[in-house]
Amino acid sequence: MNVKSILDAKGRAVATIDPDATLAAAAHLLAEMRIGAVVVTGAGHSVAGILSERDIVRSLSDHGAKALDRSVADTMTRKVITCGEQDSLSQLMESMTDGKFRHLPVVEGGRLVGIISIGDVVKRRLAEIEREHNALKEYVTNA
Repeated sequence: MNVKSILDAKGRAVATIDPDATLAAAAHLLAEMRIGAVVVTGAGHSVAGILSERDIVRSLSDHGAKALDRSVADTMTRKVITCGEQDSLSQLMESMTDGKFRHLPVVEGGRLVGIISIGDVVKRRLAEIEREHNALKEYVTNA
């Protein structure tokens, strides 16, 4: 299974925000959409950064309530690890585990085309395991 098959099943919609937006606006967007991260986009729908709930909490810890008036650009993670549509589930799991993050923007041709969360990966991996289990069970029963 690869990223393309996951996106084909779940959809390609991605919550994005402008780097000039405030952290208050970002927090509202995260809460409203019930998501853990938002992709910060630049010109041509390119990935400029990513902002997670953790980034906002760190900023609040460092700057107090004034942090909510700061721009997303001041707080976002700029060095974003991305994946492509042909990347495998095992590649995603390795990247997420090594990098200790839960969201991977999907980029093709320099453009944002989707996002994969750790929840998407776990859901698909469990489905694979279930299919393998059922195939083995069928094989043993009919042998």
